[in-house]
Amino acid sequence: MVGVPRDWDSLSRMSASAVSAHPDGVMLRVWVVPRSSRSEISGRHGDKIKVRVMAPPESGRANEEVRRLLFRRLGVDVELVSGATGREKVFLARDIELEEVVGKLAR
Repeated sequence: MVGVPRDWDSLSRMSASAVSAHPDGVMLRVWVVPRSSRSEISGRHGDKIKVRVMAPPESGRANEEVRRLLFRRLGVDVELVSGATGREKVFLARDIELEEVVGKLAR
């Protein structure tokens, strides 16, 4: 289940450090909350995008759930660039423009 943000304004006013242009697409700084009651992009956590996932942080399961959630929201290939073992992660959304990412995340 793909959730929608609870705090619409926080995503539409996303800071430049949460999403940034990259030659291959857009970099997304994400704060992950594993073992949540549901999976959703839930707003911001400081200067990061807050993502809650039901999966536990074991064997990459939470990372994969975040990647799938971002893929479904953005409609483009998303890969984990850094932060495989921590809550703070960086994903690269390929072949998409910054403005399009911000618009799709704010929905």
